Amino acid sequence: MRKVLLVVMDGVGCTDKDFGNAVNYASTPNLDNLRSSAIFTTLKAHGTSVGLPSDDDIGNSEVGHNALGAGRIFAQGAKLVQNSIESKQMYQGKIWKQLISNVKDKRSTLHFIGLLSDGNVHSHEDHLYAMVEEALSEGVKNIRIHPLFDGRDVGETSAEIYIKKLEDKINYFSKTYPDSTVKVASGGGRMVVTMDRYEADWSVVETGWRAHVMGEAPYKFKTLEEMVSEFRSQKLVDQYFPSFVMVDEGGLPQGTINDNDSVIFFNFRGDRAIEISRAFTEKDFKGFDRRKVPDVMFAGMMQYDGDLKIPTMYLVDPPKITDSLGEYMCSLGIRQLACSETQKFGHVTYFWNGNRSGKFNQNLESYIEIPSDKIKFNERPEMKAREITDVVLKAIDQSSFDFARINYPNGDMVGHTGDFFAAVKGVEKVDEMLGELMKECKDKKIILVVTADHGNSDEMFDAKEKDWPDWRNCVDKIKPKTAHTKNLVPFYIYDGGKEKAEFELTPVQGGCLANIANTVLTLMGLPTRSMYFESLVKKK
Repeated sequence: MRKVLLVVMDGVGCTDKDFGNAVNYASTPNLDNLRSSAIFTTLKAHGTSVGLPSDDDIGNSEVGHNALGAGRIFAQGAKLVQNSIESKQMYQGKIWKQLISNVKDKRSTLHFIGLLSDGNVHSHEDHLYAMVEEALSEGVKNIRIHPLFDGRDVGETSAEIYIKKLEDKINYFSKTYPDSTVKVASGGGRMVVTMDRYEADWSVVETGWRAHVMGEAPYKFKTLEEMVSEFRSQKLVDQYFPSFVMVDEGGLPQGTINDNDSVIFFNFRGDRAIEISRAFTEKDFKGFDRRKVPDVMFAGMMQYDGDLKIPTMYLVDPPKITDSLGEYMCSLGIRQLACSETQKFGHVTYFWNGNRSGKFNQNLESYIEIPSDKIKFNERPEMKAREITDVVLKAIDQSSFDFARINYPNGDMVGHTGDFFAAVKGVEKVDEMLGELMKECKDKKIILVVTADHGNSDEMFDAKEKDWPDWRNCVDKIKPKTAHTKNLVPFYIYDGGKEKAEFELTPVQGGCLANIANTVLTLMGLPTRSMYFESLVKKK
């Protein structure tokens, strides 16, 4: 049996276009070496190739790691929710009926909290508007919306677009359902309000709690126009909008969350929804001092953690992923290592394992988390690549795994900041670490597999090249792009060099991330699985 180390370069897509491409701009001698000396191809990592509704949908780390670990494609959150709404199945479900009956019987308020955009990675605004209209049509009288602004899965300064649509919808609702009121209550930017993940910074959730539940925030506004004007004057991009509360003419918050209310968190993706769900539902909660704990009926769009049952009430069932690669390897007695820093640790464990917390076999699996820095990632674009590499080098030296999977978050997390030169540095750090892994794997005869889960740093400008012919000399003047890309991702197999390789590519049509599971099994000399997508390689 051969040992395999799989490296996921998060957010490092593959395209020949140089405009705004931090990956191509970076000095990457080791990736260049891989391109010439390793087996190489490109794979699809977005749209229907990872279970999203259409090929217009960008990929993301969650669905990417689901596909990597599952070896096949499952309908993902966006598609499941879309289907449930269009078929009216959601509204016929027990949870929806309970949420609506609760506020109608108690004459209380229905609240919606979530990411307001059409990025379709964590949420989609159309899901929100469909649910609001359904609730109004069923006789709900009071609805409050707590929007979190995006700027990562969509343009970094696109809040005005979504505010305009939100206000147009609210005007429509007020005319169509004159006996009901729909108002915006509170909000903020996704990176500083409510949407923390992996317990990286509970203060983010606490900030949201203060605004949504208690009506406390550093900023109070009477209109959303006032809000965005103020934050733009501070040169803030959407994802870093501070928390704010909407107030009435008397200066009082117009949408705090109180006893007997119903609350729906309308994000479908789990990682940034778990902590706020815990704050609303856990009796013995220790994340922060909630001070006020209203007795509400809380539901998520989906169940964000199936093993821990977070939350217990949810509107749409998540994809049921069984027989993952990790579980299969445990059945064969294969020792596994999973490692990343906090920002992507859940991706190489929870998402890789099919949205499942915990291990399949305590004796065979080692999960190592490196705590992430609590600063903006462009301030230290190297992130924890060094520490992750040290873990792997030590594990190689100790011969403690048969299959290892690691994630370098730099290309994604630094790419999301919109800082071109920081993204370049992040990619260069990953390349440096790959050089060390290549040498060690060659010496120890370990097969190194390198890929990405989606693109990001490969497109850092939200502009057209024809408008910026001299772009390399004026990067700081070009509007940044902070969202993922739909570019293909690279796929390398390094076994000491092409001339020594035991394997060759197979003619797989439309290869995608799901093909990697059987590819790894083939490389290791283990039995492949008919349920997984076919291997990308075969023995020569």
